[in-house]
Amino acid sequence: MSIAELSAANDDIKAMMAEIGTRARKAAKGLATLPTKQKDAALLASAMLVRANAGDILEANARDMEAGREKGLAPAMLDRLLLTDARIEAIAKGIEEVASLKDPVGDVIANWDRPNGLNISRVRVPLGVIGVIYESRPNVTADAAVLCLKAGNAAILRGGSESFHSSRAIFACLEEGMASANLPDHTVQMVPTTDRAAVGEMLSGINGSLDLIIPRGGRSLVERVQAEARVPVFAHLDGLCHVYVHEDANLEMAKEIIVNAKMRRTGICGSAETILVDRKAESTHLSPIIDALINAGCEVRGDTTTQAADARVKPATQTDFETEYLDAIISIAVVDGIKAAMEHIDAYGSDHTDCIVTEDEIAATRFLNEVDSAIVLHNASTQFADGGEFGMGAEIGIATGKFHARGPVGLEQLTSFKYQVRGRGQVRPN
Repeated sequence: MSIAELSAANDDIKAMMAEIGTRARKAAKGLATLPTKQKDAALLASAMLVRANAGDILEANARDMEAGREKGLAPAMLDRLLLTDARIEAIAKGIEEVASLKDPVGDVIANWDRPNGLNISRVRVPLGVIGVIYESRPNVTADAAVLCLKAGNAAILRGGSESFHSSRAIFACLEEGMASANLPDHTVQMVPTTDRAAVGEMLSGINGSLDLIIPRGGRSLVERVQAEARVPVFAHLDGLCHVYVHEDANLEMAKEIIVNAKMRRTGICGSAETILVDRKAESTHLSPIIDALINAGCEVRGDTTTQAADARVKPATQTDFETEYLDAIISIAVVDGIKAAMEHIDAYGSDHTDCIVTEDEIAATRFLNEVDSAIVLHNASTQFADGGEFGMGAEIGIATGKFHARGPVGLEQLTSFKYQVRGRGQVRPN
């Protein structure tokens, strides 16, 4: 019985997900040793099909956008959901970039000989079966699928109800591309229901089928995954990203970085949410930064010093400094030096992405070394917190934990390793 038949004929989500899990495990065995050329052929075919079917994808996205507006989705959510010709082209290019990347599977990470003559190699291998649970971004369908595939993993994708039609249209292109390259059946599967019970089954591990779960979405989704998952998780709760304007910051550079960090796309996790201005730069930098943000269409909330600098600034509460706005809103605080800036980041940040703007290399180095976030930048926008911008191709997410993967999760992060030991008849003495 096909997945479609299972879904239509039976409300038993548990049985449906068990079948999906069984199929994924079988596919993973074949993928683990699949030649790179075959994987790349599937990816290139998928990219071509995404371009060829752009009209169908846009039509499906229009249905999702209409439903989203009727549901009253926030502007940031609608922006995440929206597909355009340019964004579809970016999806296709992202797939091609992944195809061009070096295959990590089989890489020898380390090799050494022991005094007893044993040769030991540490070799990269796929993780196995990866479950990806995401909400409104339909591009995650492609990003997750192709990264898992290139790293030799089978994938189970569960998109959100908001992007259901868009994601299915993209998935259809990927499915056809993989079939054209004779990849194992069910290399990538998409859960064919928006029933949240399917998420529960994935969190349980689907009877041991899943090796890893990656959530992409809002706080409520990620909190649920982290609380209930019985398998390892790569995730971040919030993108509370900071830009610290040091006393030796170039003003024009600071303004350009801050406006880009906040306003390029307000709804992504790398969008800046708080600006920290050094008190020694207050008289020269604070007002121009406020003015630049407001002129760019951003609402500014600030502490008493920031409010005094510009009457248009609204009062900021402690809650503001704890909030990931994902909107054209930002908080500003004036701090007494780099130590105070780092203490603020430590107290309110989410270990995601933080930036210092300064011409002082000593201060920059201190900030880069001491701020304990997954990504720390010097004189660059926080919007660069992206696997594609890191040269990893499309990313599957940002991990803020400290085990196995941290920062953008790309191909290398979707592998583990094993030890291969070669001998010549050695036995261990008693």
